[in-house]
Amino acid sequence: MFRLAAITLAAVLTIGATPALAAAQDSPLAEAFDSAATAQDVPRDLLAALAYAETHLDGHAGKPSASGGYGVMHLVSNPKTKALEKASALTGLPSRKLRNDAAANVLGGAAVLRAHADALGLDEAARKDPGRWYQAVARYGEAASPETARLYADAVYSLLGTGFDAAGVKVAAQEVNADRGELANTLDLNAAVASADYPPAAWVAASSSNYTASSRESSYAIDRVVIHVTQGSYAGTISWFQNPSAQVSAHYVVRSSDGAVTQMVRDKDIAWHAGNWTYNTRSIGIEHEGFVDNPSWFTDAMYRSSAALTRYICDKYGIPKDRSHIIGHKEVPGATHTDPGPYWNWTTYMNYVTGGGTPSWSTIVDNTTAGKFTASANWGTSAYSGQRYGADYRFANPVAASDPAWYRASIPSAGNYRVDVWYPSDPGYNTSAPYIVATSGGNQTVYVDQRSGGGSWKTIGTFSLNAGDQDVVGISRWTGGTGLVIADAVRISRV
Repeated sequence: MFRLAAITLAAVLTIGATPALAAAQDSPLAEAFDSAATAQDVPRDLLAALAYAETHLDGHAGKPSASGGYGVMHLVSNPKTKALEKASALTGLPSRKLRNDAAANVLGGAAVLRAHADALGLDEAARKDPGRWYQAVARYGEAASPETARLYADAVYSLLGTGFDAAGVKVAAQEVNADRGELANTLDLNAAVASADYPPAAWVAASSSNYTASSRESSYAIDRVVIHVTQGSYAGTISWFQNPSAQVSAHYVVRSSDGAVTQMVRDKDIAWHAGNWTYNTRSIGIEHEGFVDNPSWFTDAMYRSSAALTRYICDKYGIPKDRSHIIGHKEVPGATHTDPGPYWNWTTYMNYVTGGGTPSWSTIVDNTTAGKFTASANWGTSAYSGQRYGADYRFANPVAASDPAWYRASIPSAGNYRVDVWYPSDPGYNTSAPYIVATSGGNQTVYVDQRSGGGSWKTIGTFSLNAGDQDVVGISRWTGGTGLVIADAVRISRV
């Protein structure tokens, strides 16, 4: 368990590094991931994806997250979770260095992840397959429930499917068959029980120790919406609100990547989010995944989804849609917090809330859209799942051959477009379905685990597209993933 106690950090950073490899590194942070992965025998891309899911590779100058997590690897130290202390014991590095030094932090995170893998019995051969690390990743998140553990791990593995490039660290989109093990039969929060207050949201209850039961609006009028930023990840925030020691909660949490919404406190009850009892009693609190000092979290999908929620709340409770009644946490009297921070675009957000901000161009292509969908006879038709978009959807077995189903669209002008996909999810659907996007620079492939996350729009990225009537998005059968490949609907929107 103390594999690195006798190895200095400087030595760790040179393990396995040839001159050619060192020259190829994009940044010191990329070198840190390479070195830590080698030292701990952890898949490098998986380690980077875990860090990106937690922090977008931003260490925030050693400042803690809302739940007490430090550095790019979000090493948590709070009354319930002692990942930072565990990392220190495993590496022999002091906690202060793990908090403030990026390379040390990555090494510490790798050591903690490896310790979870060891506890699960992953041998040397199993460690070579990123998919076999799923349960270790789930444990790294220190989730409050199996459902949240799965949500956490799914977010990490989704990043392997889409790939990312940030802070000099690049992870290419790749096929990974996640072995969920004992979490395979755990409820997928993306398809959880719908919220009674806001049907598009999933319902996951916060700990009763973190809010006050009430009977609003008979006991208190609701006349404000308070906008927050979580200072942490979506899954981590949900887990933190489930933790009785948190002593904090919000009514809703919104995810950065695709705008998914989870409700955790009923509208009638008083969430502890504003730091001001009077404002708690009169408001609905909405948390947004991310950190106030990093604008990369504030995606268009998040703005639109949150604005739709705020608009719904305002209409439901008769709240004026203006900045006097839709406020940031920092605008609450006596607030000590600064969220949503300087990078939150209030102009864009309020434009969406008031019904403006319609994309300059957007189109939805279903598998039944006349003249816009093509697939061979190998693709069957089904209406089995209630999560489908429209009357039915298409399915096919995976094969090692080119036989994609294509969605065609008339792109009005060359530029950047967001691509969202819709598919029903099922344990028997594909673990790594390849979505092909015909970009101006050539085809790009994104791999999506269709076992989960279905029944809503899922953003797979923003791409540069050429103008003209053309096949834009394809779904290939050529994958090493297992399960039926599903083709249902796509949405293409000008950014």
